[in-house]
Formats: sequence, structure tokens, C-alpha cells
Amino acid sequence: MKYLIGILASLVILGPTFSASPNVLLIVTDDQGYGDFSIHGNRHLQTPNVDKLGQSGVQFERFYVNSFCAPTRAALLTGRWPLRTGCHGVTHNREAMKPSEVTMAEALKGAGYRTACIGKWHNGEQYPFTPQGQGFEDVFGFNNGHWNNYFDATLLRGTTPEKTHGYISDVLTDEAMKFISANQAKPFFCYLAYNAPHSPYQVPDAYFDKFKAKGFDDTLSAFYGMCENMDDNVGRLLAHLDTLKLTENTIVLFLTDNGGTAGVKTYNAGMRGGKTSVHEGGSRVPLFMRWPAGKWQPHVVKSIVSHIDLFPTLVDLCGVKTPAGPKVDGVSLRLLLENADDAAWPERTLFTHNPIDETNKFPGAVRTQRYRLVREIKGPSGGSSAKANDGSAKSWQLYDMETDPGQKEDIAVDHPMIVKELSAQYDAWFKDISSEGLQRYPLAVGYDEQNPVELHAPQSYFDAPLEFASGPGFANDWLTHWTDAKAKIWFELDAVKAGDYEVEIAYDCPEEDAGSIISVTAGESSLDGTVEAAPIQDIQLPHRDEKGKARYRNREWATLKLGTLKLTQGPVKLTLEALSMPGAQVMDLKHVRLLRQK
Repeated sequence: MKYLIGILASLVILGPTFSASPNVLLIVTDDQGYGDFSIHGNRHLQTPNVDKLGQSGVQFERFYVNSFCAPTRAALLTGRWPLRTGCHGVTHNREAMKPSEVTMAEALKGAGYRTACIGKWHNGEQYPFTPQGQGFEDVFGFNNGHWNNYFDATLLRGTTPEKTHGYISDVLTDEAMKFISANQAKPFFCYLAYNAPHSPYQVPDAYFDKFKAKGFDDTLSAFYGMCENMDDNVGRLLAHLDTLKLTENTIVLFLTDNGGTAGVKTYNAGMRGGKTSVHEGGSRVPLFMRWPAGKWQPHVVKSIVSHIDLFPTLVDLCGVKTPAGPKVDGVSLRLLLENADDAAWPERTLFTHNPIDETNKFPGAVRTQRYRLVREIKGPSGGSSAKANDGSAKSWQLYDMETDPGQKEDIAVDHPMIVKELSAQYDAWFKDISSEGLQRYPLAVGYDEQNPVELHAPQSYFDAPLEFASGPGFANDWLTHWTDAKAKIWFELDAVKAGDYEVEIAYDCPEEDAGSIISVTAGESSLDGTVEAAPIQDIQLPHRDEKGKARYRNREWATLKLGTLKLTQGPVKLTLEALSMPGAQVMDLKHVRLLRQK
């Protein structure tokens, strides 16, 4: 007995020989720039909760992502350059990430973690490109690139639509807190991807009124209000961890997905460029990490690091073996987290590529610790509206970021050898990451995990004069101007199971144009139907800005069941065409819905 008591006493003195696996809370906000925080010198708004998170942990001062949403998400989830994952855009299914990619959710799930994706996904809309196909067990939010209504939104719980009540950032925070509470007894990974403060600019009155009273216009008042609401929700999350006594062993990461938007002209921390730009302000964003059990001393890291580093970092910190899979490009940041002096960190070269279509090599940039090399293709929005034509790319620009952080003086002419060296590195890098080619993946149908499947208008191909109702065909858009009966709409599908599929369309059609007969064809199977009158019913949305009223629109959509198609297994093209058009147009099309009969 004395011997046993002695052993127990020694264990108490020495403490446990291992620690429980840390929880992970990864918070990403959408379209919030480095300068949209008071911790970075913005005196126009207050973000005390995010500021405190940064000050109590490790701040990465030069953390780089893509300057578009979806590629950043693919990179941080996989630790790989976005083009390797197949992600090369933000809409038209170019945002999809290959199901064969290994995500941090799959790595942590394999080690016993409960995994959740809450909020915006934006890396594929049909299973297995969805969160459920990439290692997430609990899923609540939406799969495409943005949402049009931030109040009382209907979101997806798994694949089931669910009406919510309240402001969307508050709702997503509530959901994250519920997930954490339900899984506090075992390690969890919560990927909380807010869709704010991305446009449309919608926010509760109290936040909006505060900034209007300061004299800001409607757009900036809403945007800054959304940022402060976001900060309040981060505060609620961190307080919840405190209440549950989970703070000590929870790794909290906070970052944003690209450079700033509405606030860039007002305050951008001295940087040039915002979202879509390959200049510094387009891809430099905050990264704050805190883990009390890791015993990190609060400090600021000045070494350049990247979104591709988060996957290997979390796998390392959680003591998880990296699953077999594609090559990881990033490196673990453990050394920088554990040491306030980063002198031992090796020199690195980071790259940015802004995709326009499957063929474009530019816009692009190279970032070393000292220099930024930039090659642009100009567009009305600094990149997002640029045309797919590498021949129109401007010459390389070179900036010394140590002496000229605002990029006011292009020194390319004075340093041709540096331009030659860095541009050669970019060429080699781009050739490597695009070596497998890029494509718009066919839309998968027939999986039990998602049945029925909606094929959304922005994922279609079509003939003129058909066009998207709101411009470039971002998420939630629809096809309109079907004024030529010879024009067709088609979707490239991959039917994983042969069988009978019930076809339903979501559409509208003014009464005076009703009566068109349309045909839906897939392979050797086809069916016809008559387009019934479905008067246009626009839904008023609570936009604060005028631009949002034109770009983000919702309607009440009628549905029409057309019958059943037989799909064979494998690739197939599903085509809609008009056999007759008695009015001025056939219809507007929102989506096609396929339900596999079991």
C-alpha cells in the first residue's frame, strides 16, 4: 500500500505525461481587410474582442492569402496552392475543390475529432464537393459564394433547408456555440466561416445608425457596422469558451479571406490595393492564433507566411499524422508560434495568382521578405472584371516593401536582375501548380448523400442572347433574355448512378409569354413540357447600398415538374431547349432539380 501511495504521489508531483488533444476553432470572415480592425490602426471603428484575441496570442503581421474568396478557402483547408486543388474561380463551378483533396477536417476527423462547417463553404455545391464530402460531419450554412438576405435566412442543415430567425452572423455564432457545447467532452474542430462583411451590405439598425451619425455614407456605415457586429460575435464565442472552461486547451485562429472592400478608400493601413488586386492590400490579411496550453508568449511575427501553412500547422499542433494524399505545399508555423525571435525562420518566396479563367497565367505576384513583384491585367474592379487575355498583361512591377510599403515607386527598371529572378520563379511555380490542367467539373448527381440535387443557373452553359440577370453570374443569379427559341441551356453532369430522375425547374414567366414548349434531353432520354404562367414576384431585401439593389436580388420562383428522365451512369449533358415560343421569351431559369427515384 505504501508503495502504491508513493507512485500516486509522484504522479501528482510530476503531472500528467500527456495532454488532451486541443480543440480547434477556426474563424474566417469574408471580405474584411487588414485595415478593418482597430488593432491595425483604424480609428473609425472598434474591434476590441478581435484586438484582445490578437494581443493575447500570436499576431502574424505578414500573412498572405489569395485576393479572392474561394481559392483562399481551398488553400487553407488543404495546405496546397489553390490551382492544385482544382479551385480557380469564385463562380460557374470554377470554385469547386477536387473531392480527392485531403482537408484538415478529414485529417482531424480521422484522429477522433468531431468536425463542423458553419457558414459559407464556397468550394463546391454538389456532393462530394460539399463539406459533407470533405470530412465535415455537422454542416450548417450554405455552399455557394454569398447569400442575398442576411435576416431570417433559409440555410442548409446538411442538405435540408432550415428557416432561421435573426441576423445571419448572430445565427451562425449561436450555431457554433451549440456545436461547442454539444462536443466539449471530446476534441472538436469548428470551422466557422462568416459571410459578413461581404456585400450585400445589410446590418441591424443599431450598428448602421452609429456610423451614419459619424457622417459616413450608407455603404461604409453598413460595412463598418457589419465589422463591429462581427467583433461582438467573436466576443460571444470567446466568452462561451471561458464559460465552458475550454479556453485553455482550444486553439483559436482568426483570419480573413482576402483584402478589404468597402473600407479600403477610408483606411487600408497604408497598403495599396484591396480585394481582387495582386498588390499588397489584396492578399495581406490578419492571422491571430491563441492557445494558452501551448504556453506561447504573446508576440508579433514579421516573417511572411501563407494560407497554405495552416493545414500543416494544425496537424502538427494537434499531434495528428498527416493522412496519405496529395503533396502539401505549406509548412508548420510551430517555430514562429513558440519563439518570439523569428531569426531562425528561413527565407521564403510566396506567390499569388488571381484566376480569370482556365487559361490565364496572370494577374500574379511574387512576395519575398523584402520585395513584391506584380503583373496585372487591369479591369474595372482591379481584377475581378478583367478579361481573359494574358496578352493584355502589363509589365512586371517591382517594389521594395521595406522602404516603400505603400508601393509608390516601381523600381523594376532599376533592378532588372531581381525582376528576372523572381519572374522566373513565378513562371516555374505556375507551370507546376497548373500542370494537371484546369476545368469546370461536371455536376455530380445520383449520390444518396444529396438527393435531390439542384443545378444552379451560374453552373450552366448557354447560348446568346441568354445572359445572367445581375451581371457576371455570381451565386444566386438566374438566366434571363431567352428571347431566341434557338438558344439552348445545358449542364455537364456526372451521373454516379443510372436510373430514373424526376426533373423539376424553378422559373418565372409573365402571363403574356406563357405557353412555350420546352424539351429536356439527357443522352437518349428526353421529355417535353409546357411553360405555365408564373408572374414575376420580386422580394424586397434590406440593402443599405444602391449597388446591392441591382446586384443582389431575390424572387419567388414557381416550380414546374416536367417528368422523368432516364440517365445512364457516367458523363451526360442535360439540355433545355424551346420547341416553340409563342411570346417574346421562353422564361427566366433559376435552377433545375433532379430527384433520383429509388
